[in-house]
Amino acid sequence: MDTFSAINKRASVREYQSRPIEKDLLEKLIDAGRRAPTARAVEPWEFVVIQDRETLKTLGKIATSGGFIKDALACIAIFCQDTKYYLEDGSAATENVLLAAVELGLGACWVAGDKKPYVDEVAGLLGVPAGFKLISLIPLGWPKKEIKQLKKRNLEQVIHWEKF
Repeated sequence: MDTFSAINKRASVREYQSRPIEKDLLEKLIDAGRRAPTARAVEPWEFVVIQDRETLKTLGKIATSGGFIKDALACIAIFCQDTKYYLEDGSAATENVLLAAVELGLGACWVAGDKKPYVDEVAGLLGVPAGFKLISLIPLGWPKKEIKQLKKRNLEQVIHWEKF
């Protein structure tokens, strides 16, 4: 699949089959994430792969906007060291993981971190040391139903040439 196809096909998937995700596919997702652009070549990210059912259920309770994490077969938590551009770097890594998931046929969804009230509780649950910020939780699984794209604004509605 080419990049533009993956971008066009990407959508938030919140319902998953019970089919497990192989370790090598999860490693491919992390590999895609670690190859994201990073300011000043800092690479502040760390990736926590969660597959334990009880931990996924707990994450689903903690992350108020991500209750469906409890039904995922895996979840990748992306943390970044608290550096000047941690949010930009971690967001780039998150998008790489999401696009790689499309390529592999997996369903995924970006569940916000950073400014959410549950960040400390998630970090504690996952044993993350001080000095790291939660960027995103990415629940994963094989889509339960056909992925539907949301309607996006037309290019003409969002593009501005030379000035806004």
